[in-house]
Amino acid sequence: MTSPPTSQFDYDEVEIEEKGRETTLTKPWDPKHIRITTKNFTIREVYSQITEAELDLAPDFQRSYVWKRRQQDRLIESIMLGIPLPAFYFNQDSSGSHQVIDGVQRLTTINLFMSGELILERDNLEYLSPLAGLDYSGLDATTRRRFAATQIVVHIIEPQTPDEVKYDIFNRVNTGGSPLTAQEIRHCMSKQLSRDFLKSLSENDKFDRATDYAFWKKDSSGNAIRDNQRMANREMALRFCAFCDISYGEYSSFASLDAFLLEFTRLLDNRPTVKRRALDLAKLKSKFERAMTNCRDILGNSAFRRWNPNTERRGPINRAIFESHAIALSKYHYHQLKPYKDEIAEAFKQMFDDRLYVSSVTSGTGDVRAVERRLEMPKKILQDIVG
Repeated sequence: MTSPPTSQFDYDEVEIEEKGRETTLTKPWDPKHIRITTKNFTIREVYSQITEAELDLAPDFQRSYVWKRRQQDRLIESIMLGIPLPAFYFNQDSSGSHQVIDGVQRLTTINLFMSGELILERDNLEYLSPLAGLDYSGLDATTRRRFAATQIVVHIIEPQTPDEVKYDIFNRVNTGGSPLTAQEIRHCMSKQLSRDFLKSLSENDKFDRATDYAFWKKDSSGNAIRDNQRMANREMALRFCAFCDISYGEYSSFASLDAFLLEFTRLLDNRPTVKRRALDLAKLKSKFERAMTNCRDILGNSAFRRWNPNTERRGPINRAIFESHAIALSKYHYHQLKPYKDEIAEAFKQMFDDRLYVSSVTSGTGDVRAVERRLEMPKKILQDIVG
């Protein structure tokens, strides 16, 4: 893996998106298809489920673990003080295993503490400062037993509940201190096949270069490390694949952009979908890599960002523009584009003079007309220039 240039990490973010259309599912729920049970587990039972891989914390969330040390230590202290924790939400799949949807940060903290990876710090403890410097194994036997016997309340959404309804439920209940993003919810509900595939795209060297290492940061020691920005990078990879050969009629049949992406995630996982079709993952990856190479070499630093000729400071990455640029440029090999490089770059910048195009990448981006406009305009430009 090539390390990013040390000059990066000083300006890049991913733009907040106004999707329009309903971002949750609006179809009426059939109560007969909704199964939610409530159970009590001890912390010991939950920890055992985690260590035995019966409870999936979504391992990639370790990288996205956003709680600060003070939050972690205060949670452990609260449990020891006997303060009840808010309820957790688990998704149960057809195999009987569970995925954590709401409560990832809390259970990750508990797992870190009980596995010896979290040592309590004095400055973060309000009442139990004598426990500073200890992990779970360092507690006295009575305190360990009391901690492990603490019960938590878990609402379990059972397998017969349709995924679309599950997604809506999770979106509604996901109200913690660090709520999951739409892509994180999809990640929790997905299988290893789609997780691995989207990870491979979002951590691809060509993606790094095309996004100008926007998904990297420096740690406290100044070393370059990946920062997936709450899985925004994986959502971009997912959206490229989902829109790559889109039928706008098919897209319009979904209640929202999120519903469409949830369906495509199922497709990546080779699970039953509304409109079954085969996916060639190797071909998709090849298209993605070609798109990233072309975007970097043709558009340079303006790739995936709004063009503003009145400022030298470039804006953040925009997901909708990512789709617009990447999918159009994926249709060509670089040697076809190279003779027209400057002309293409200028024409893509001029799209931002078109009010309707700007609207399609900034507001109501989930609307079918906006999707069609931002995907077809650059294709038409390339067809006129390259043929």
